[in-house]
Amino acid sequence: MSEQRGLLIVVSGPAGSGKGTVLSELLRDGGYRYSVSATTRAPRQGEVDGVNYHFLSREAFEARIAGKEMLEYTEYCGNYYGTPRKEAEEVLASGQNLLLEIEVEGAANVKREYPEAVSIMLLPPSFAVQEKRLRGRGTETEEKIRERLLRAREEILHADEYDYVIYNHDGKSAEAVEDIRAIVRAERAALRRNPDVVKNYFA
Repeated sequence: MSEQRGLLIVVSGPAGSGKGTVLSELLRDGGYRYSVSATTRAPRQGEVDGVNYHFLSREAFEARIAGKEMLEYTEYCGNYYGTPRKEAEEVLASGQNLLLEIEVEGAANVKREYPEAVSIMLLPPSFAVQEKRLRGRGTETEEKIRERLLRAREEILHADEYDYVIYNHDGKSAEAVEDIRAIVRAERAALRRNPDVVKNYFA
């Protein structure tokens, strides 16, 4: 039986949804790879090229856009951010699942380019819980918290564009991780992803 391609899994969620915790746990499984994004912003202290980001000049990034070498990209605060297509294709061809942690605009772009992608919106149980989490961090100004909450109100309006929604309850991130694993198992077993089931059965 031929090796099944990996799944392209797009995960979006507002600040405070726990994306980092959930995706870090998935990466421990071994069957998942995290996509290293490309960006034109300058590296921050301690960041390593090819590990945290692929750091590119604006000219180099725009050349990749023109050459259709980016699976998706967006411009945010004067800098480009995007997913290199070649790297993504190599991971998927290897049979591993590729995790993309991107915002709703990037997720929509991926779906247009790659309709078979599986899109998941990870959410706190409620807006009130999200606000409590952000304030509980104690690391951001009131202005920044309000900005993130406003952004969350905008992002939730795109929830119906996703294939799945998962709620990450306090102290239960392991359940959210298992929900994603269950989605991946179901998607891998979907007949549309196994078109040669009869031929393979008699091989």
